[in-house]
Amino acid sequence: MNSLQIKIRDVHFARDVMRVDLLDGRTISVPLAWYPTLLHATDAIRRKWKPCGAGSGIHWPALDYHLNADGLLAGLPEAAGVAAHKAALKSA
Repeated sequence: MNSLQIKIRDVHFARDVMRVDLLDGRTISVPLAWYPTLLHATDAIRRKWKPCGAGSGIHWPALDYHLNADGLLAGLPEAAGVAAHKAALKSA
């Protein structure tokens, strides 16, 4: 299945988990620890996501951060250093 067929319906956050509901009925649950940028964001910022990539991705405009369904399904964590790089850009 390619990413054009995987569409995101909704995104939810619990204390230490992100859940992504797909249009095909599946739910992906991943630990927030895998995504430090989201882990350290406020609840209000996490809730302000938008679909991207023809519906196969999730974008957080306030963080300039996105994830795609293919990566979530593959269990890929955030690349090392992304959160630190974003923090450095904010403080510059």
